[in-house]
Amino acid sequence: MRFGFFIPQGWRLDLVDIPTASQWGVMRDIAGYADGAAAWDSLWVYDHFHTVPVPTHEATHEAWSLMSAFAATTSRIKLGQMCTAMSYRNPVYLAKVAATADIISGGRVQMGIGGGWYEHEWKAYGYGFPSAGVRLGRLDEGVQIMRDAWRDGQVSFDGKYYKEISGAIVEPKPLQDGGLPLWIAGGGEKVTLKIAAKYAQYTNFTSEPDGFVQKSQVLAGHCRDVGTDYDAIVRSANFNAVIGESDADVKDRVARLRARLVGKANEAAVDGMLNMVTSPDSASGTPEQVVEKLQRMRELGCEYAILYFPEAAYDRSGIELFEREVIPALS
Repeated sequence: MRFGFFIPQGWRLDLVDIPTASQWGVMRDIAGYADGAAAWDSLWVYDHFHTVPVPTHEATHEAWSLMSAFAATTSRIKLGQMCTAMSYRNPVYLAKVAATADIISGGRVQMGIGGGWYEHEWKAYGYGFPSAGVRLGRLDEGVQIMRDAWRDGQVSFDGKYYKEISGAIVEPKPLQDGGLPLWIAGGGEKVTLKIAAKYAQYTNFTSEPDGFVQKSQVLAGHCRDVGTDYDAIVRSANFNAVIGESDADVKDRVARLRARLVGKANEAAVDGMLNMVTSPDSASGTPEQVVEKLQRMRELGCEYAILYFPEAAYDRSGIELFEREVIPALS
């Protein structure tokens, strides 16, 4: 099993009480820590504009700006977004942005891509909120456009959702042969997983064990239908992680998180978010408990775990404990 983790960028209220002028330094330093620790294969950001569990005026730093910044300030670690919303940017433009970031990084950028779901920010930014069918149709066509642009340095496309793209030049191409690795994110069984079967090198769907098995079976069926190699696709999942030396330590860490967040969002919303952080399919608990959970997921075919540590901007000890006692048991 390989491991990555999310850099706090504000979306999940994980930079509150840190002055705006200091937030980039916090993010840069955590990225530098990950870059220097061989246990971590990748670092990740979210592609969102408004905070959760409710929209607030707290910071949410933009994903692809951070990609270029991390590309310039790290040297080893892979860089990803989980996941870019296809409709937020024209796909040819996104191909160009991603190629530039890949060059800055020396060939380390991954493309996490999905249909998008956060209705509030869609409407707030003037994108409307089209049906799932439209969002996923754009995902399918957008992935084709990016793939062709990266491969050929030029793309023409006239589809149902993206029309009259005529000889768009995307030079220089990414440093990675064939373009950025594609992580198709989402577990929609009829459409999203079929798109993954057609184009993905990686998938990313639920960390709930029974659901993971179900999605894997559906993906395998789509691969058979479209004639691609299911075994060549790496299946990943995201895991919330509050890890402590004991059950009491975990409980205290969660209590500190709650105390920080209830001043920024209503208690019911905060408690709902923290319930997700400590749910049975999370990677929260003592090291022994977390190893047991992740071993089960590895046995089910999850080859890549991406961790979200909500304490990261304030306390790196949970990351260090995970790195020291969990990763060696699973790598």
